[in-house]
Amino acid sequence: MRRTADLSELTPVVRAATGRRPVAARRLAGGSKKGVYRVRLDDTGTVVVYLWRPDEDFWPATARRDDGPADPFAHASGLRLFAGAHRRLSALGVGVPEIVLRDERRRWIDADVVIVRDIPGPSLETLLRHGPQPVTMDVLAKALERMRRCPAPAIGKVGPVESGARIGETRCERLVYERALVDLRDAARREPRLAAAEDRLAATLGTLFDRVVPRPPAGLVHGELGGDHVLVRPDGTPVLIDIEGAMYFDPEWEHAFARIRFGADHPRLVRGPLDEARLRCYALAEHLSLVAGPLRLLDGDIPDRAGFTAIAEYNLAAALAFDPDRPVSTVDN
Repeated sequence: MRRTADLSELTPVVRAATGRRPVAARRLAGGSKKGVYRVRLDDTGTVVVYLWRPDEDFWPATARRDDGPADPFAHASGLRLFAGAHRRLSALGVGVPEIVLRDERRRWIDADVVIVRDIPGPSLETLLRHGPQPVTMDVLAKALERMRRCPAPAIGKVGPVESGARIGETRCERLVYERALVDLRDAARREPRLAAAEDRLAATLGTLFDRVVPRPPAGLVHGELGGDHVLVRPDGTPVLIDIEGAMYFDPEWEHAFARIRFGADHPRLVRGPLDEARLRCYALAEHLSLVAGPLRLLDGDIPDRAGFTAIAEYNLAAALAFDPDRPVSTVDN
């Protein structure tokens, strides 16, 4: 039986962080690798608690890649990854939640925990449903450009790389290509429509990879930049959340994902130059990842099964219809 936290379990650590008495706690939807809880205090204030422990992680153990701490596509979960990304993004002036308490010694609760100040505003995804958000999108675009220009010591997760960890590969596009083949093969075992197109899509990935001209690693990326991973303060300032996957990697990887998630609003986030061949290769790889990942989660007991099924269906259709010769720097969804 999966165990998630309740108010009584969260009370000691929240008291230690805030000096206030917690009166209500709610697990927020969307987290698949950690527990995210909004806790209301007796003075009507709120904080958000992040918990990392096995019962809070819905990914099946067999679906968790683990090729060393710096591996950019390893399972992005844990307090140390969060802390390393938080430190680097803060130094760049990128909005991230303010940490109130951090504890990996498990002094109050049987989990690694970070408590952050709650962001009172909605997500950028929610705001964009009601119309353009020029101030927020401009600030976010400038932040992404600072991240793009951030020197990359090596490919990989921020904290481990900055601590000296390295992977053997020096080409981002090769990592993406090899991972995409694994995602394709894995998803094809679960989805007959993909199995019927497996050989064609594998050949397309090879063609796209061959078109990419090698270059040194460049920049810092969030890794899963969608509007649901950006909260907005009342003054319009964006704040990045779910930052454990932040890594030194090609900015085209970021924008291939953001293009899917932001749709027609995505061009407002582009400031610096992007390589079209990389975007094309990474776009198909992202679609395959967004089929394979949800299908792996659906093997387990992840909540919101309809939501993950919809993600897989959308990206399956996009992968099957993908044209390797069509530019992806303009929006087509």
